[in-house]
Amino acid sequence: MPYTTLDQLNDRYGARLLIDLTDRGDVATGVVDQDTVDQAIADADAMIDGYLKGRYQLPLVEVPPQVAALSRAISIWNLHVFDAPKQIEAGYRDAMAQLRDISKGIITLDVAGIEPKTSPSQGVMTTDRERPLSEDSLKGFI
Repeated sequence: MPYTTLDQLNDRYGARLLIDLTDRGDVATGVVDQDTVDQAIADADAMIDGYLKGRYQLPLVEVPPQVAALSRAISIWNLHVFDAPKQIEAGYRDAMAQLRDISKGIITLDVAGIEPKTSPSQGVMTTDRERPLSEDSLKGFI
């Protein structure tokens, strides 16, 4: 199941932009090329899965809104063959930063997942008993 759809991209970015980005034939048809959009979404979802792998059970049974937004931002960036506008590029960079934070566990998703048994910040913890021999109890011997 894809994390975003053509309808969601259309709602977010508008049909005109999608037509401009996907109608790449020699003769313009004036409609969105569904195959091009599907490929951009599949590429974005594969990238997202790469970051979620090992932390969450894939495929996600339910797509959280945050993941859908990440997929939209990456998909629209993927559709730009040449330079993307600054706003699209900023959205892509923000999405990638969020994916890195998700993979590190800084951001958690509200889905069933695989949590690591230990994290690098956890180590061996010991408790020390009170020492019977101290400087005060050894006065005169030292």
